[in-house]
Amino acid sequence: FYTLGCKLNFSETSTIARNFQQEGFERVDFEEVADIYVINTCSVTENADKQFKQIVKKALKNNEKAFVAAVGCYAQLKPEELAAVDGVDLVLGATEKFKITDYLNDLTKNDLGEVHSCEIEEANFYVGSYSIGDRTRAFLKVQDGCDYKCTYCTIPLARGISRSDELQNVLKNAKEISQQGIKEIVLTGVNIGDYG
Repeated sequence: FYTLGCKLNFSETSTIARNFQQEGFERVDFEEVADIYVINTCSVTENADKQFKQIVKKALKNNEKAFVAAVGCYAQLKPEELAAVDGVDLVLGATEKFKITDYLNDLTKNDLGEVHSCEIEEANFYVGSYSIGDRTRAFLKVQDGCDYKCTYCTIPLARGISRSDELQNVLKNAKEISQQGIKEIVLTGVNIGDYG
């Protein structure tokens, strides 16, 4: 797993990785040889495209036969562009990324990446996530999406409308995190001022 971008992406990558482990996959460091590499992309940085291509090359240098999946904001905004990158086999959009293991029945390398990406208007439900074990602090996602339409920002197009986790879920996740011995939790979201 490799994460580009914000703390929200880190929390989602960690949750996706736990989903893999629950399905019986073994997690290894990105630098190690793996059968599947998942790259959580970013669309905010100016170098998102260049960074993504470099990470794909790094993954394939580790294992040229590896299955490479792209998820995240850039995957939602420009799925066809990412699917055309040499070595990319699967591109999942905003709602599909949390169901990635459902798309891994056939790990056959493809000449062109397979795209599963909804219209962003369909990203209207909340999926919680938090990071654990990756750092000394945990990132707990409490909010996603944005209702503001700033002319310079693509986040509403990449993540959909603003939506929040239920308070009881936030508290349950915080308790799970603290039971792992983590003493610092950073609440994260696209615009946590919209929480509620």
